[in-house]
Amino acid sequence: MKRNFIHTSESVTEGHPDKMCDQISDAIVDRFLERDLCARIIAESAVSLSVVFVAARFASGVKVDFPNVARKVIRRIGYVDHEFNFKTCSILTSLKEMAPEQDCFPADNELSEEDIERIAVYDQVTLFGFACNQSPTLMPLPIWLAHKLSRRLSEVRTQNVLPYLSPDGTTQVGVEYKNRLPYRIHSITVNSSQIDRTFPKPERLRDDIMQTVIQPAFEDESIAPDNGTTIFVNPGGPLKLGGPSVHSGLTGRKNAIDTYGGYARNSGAALSGKDPLRIDRVGAYAARYAAKNVVAAGLADQCEVELSYSIGFVGPVSIQVETMGTGKIPDDDLSALVERYFDFRLGGILKKFNLRGLPSLSSGGFYRKLAAYGHFGRTDMDLPWEAEDKADFLRSL
Repeated sequence: MKRNFIHTSESVTEGHPDKMCDQISDAIVDRFLERDLCARIIAESAVSLSVVFVAARFASGVKVDFPNVARKVIRRIGYVDHEFNFKTCSILTSLKEMAPEQDCFPADNELSEEDIERIAVYDQVTLFGFACNQSPTLMPLPIWLAHKLSRRLSEVRTQNVLPYLSPDGTTQVGVEYKNRLPYRIHSITVNSSQIDRTFPKPERLRDDIMQTVIQPAFEDESIAPDNGTTIFVNPGGPLKLGGPSVHSGLTGRKNAIDTYGGYARNSGAALSGKDPLRIDRVGAYAARYAAKNVVAAGLADQCEVELSYSIGFVGPVSIQVETMGTGKIPDDDLSALVERYFDFRLGGILKKFNLRGLPSLSSGGFYRKLAAYGHFGRTDMDLPWEAEDKADFLRSL
């Protein structure tokens, strides 16, 4: 990596069609797990114009009304009186019910060592977890700022600060780095859809976005826009309504937004729409947990944890740690520490994070909320993999 460069990261609001699909898929996962800890579910959604398509394979005795779950998500997002709305959209399903699992394991927090050793992975994947000291949540600064802007863009709509906005919006932040450290804000782009294409005029929209979205998002940041920062607000012109009536969406199409904004690697596997027995989802959470604790302990300024899983094995077949030259001890020694003190077995991850039990403990669903604004670095959710509870221990070694 060059020492001086510019990195841009994008975020989208919950009304973006791709994110709508992620939320529908994860709301289905929530609904099954709320009633059946042993449920297995894979759900994918697609949306375009006035049609929502849900494809799912599941094994559970629980009956779920898939169209009803989808309509509730769409209504919650805010598509109520638009060309695309929760009442009139057509919802098509392709469902395959499989036989329930013969061997149902105890609740996650009750798993014994014997249970954990019997839970093998049935997917092959290489996963990455990352952390760095560029932001309060140890996320890369560009994606941290892009998420702040998109969340603020959603808030000014739902709180009627800017009632003329519709749910679909995107943000992008470019950060200039010097000597691999954030130096200044190079550029900011906000694309916001409007209920009425003719209102407000571009000049007022820019002023409103500047005052209610961009300025508040940077109030508590050490690096803020300067006189040289380029700021675009709807550079392509007014965006009427946005959402599925304008462009299509699909589950799992925003992997960089879900993870590290392109600053660090991700597996390429979708995170949403999968129950917690899918290692290609939960392994990413375990890798982030390890990387974050390494950075929080002061053992590196940047840390990437790579986990490789093969079908039939209980845990990863390979664990690697890379600190990009910022480690306080050699990477090989860090790899040994991570392998020794973090449990990356599928059953161990379930037990540590209680991943099957979280939906029943969270009002309004757990995974549905996780599906928008990133799976990492969240401050609005109590995510177990964001805990820094091993930092002091690692620091003392």
